[in-house]
Amino acid sequence: MVCTGNNRDIVKSISDRIWPWAYLSWPNRITLLRLVLVAPFVVLMLHQQQHMAYRYVALGIFLAMAGSDAIDGIAARRMGHASRLGAILDPLADKTLIICAAVLLALPGSKVTAAPLPRWVAVMIIGKDLWVLVGFVVVFLLTGKVRVRPTGSGKLCTVAQLVMVSAILISPDLNRLGLRAGFQLARATWFAAAALCLMAVVSYTLLGLSFLAEADEQDSEDEAEQAA
Repeated sequence: MVCTGNNRDIVKSISDRIWPWAYLSWPNRITLLRLVLVAPFVVLMLHQQQHMAYRYVALGIFLAMAGSDAIDGIAARRMGHASRLGAILDPLADKTLIICAAVLLALPGSKVTAAPLPRWVAVMIIGKDLWVLVGFVVVFLLTGKVRVRPTGSGKLCTVAQLVMVSAILISPDLNRLGLRAGFQLARATWFAAAALCLMAVVSYTLLGLSFLAEADEQDSEDEAEQAA
């Protein structure tokens, strides 16, 4: 039996329909893999107090996820694969990872004892993301449009949180240098992350208000055109 070009195209079309992965661009595939890696990271963090090897593996996974965050963004821009799906999945992956890490690092059973994350910092991190989520829903309900636009302070906040988690995970090793170096570094990063959370809340609030103002202006223009 001879397989013609048309037959190959048909087989490829059927395989693409059966395997949805084929519809995703490489940046989106990387982002989905980041989401998948959250589960083993959580499991390792829950057991890292029992053996330091778990903490090292958790740190490796976390750094890989943090590095892939930059890689998929660069790839999306250079390959021209920026998409609405990526605009939603990318911050979702960031927030899922950071929220899970913040909660685990603040809980007694999974914290890094050398530099336990204060609960008020974890509350600020979670509260900021909840505020952004509520604002997103409000803007969508009032304008009927999905608005996803990161701000400079929001990006800085994410970077600070990633650095904070990394610093906490390596704090026991840095403490061996003396002067509680690991704890001092972790404390500096969590104060920086908390301050940037406040800045991000302000910037996203202003951005949401600007979206609503644009929608009101557009509605007024549409009414004026209809009246004319």
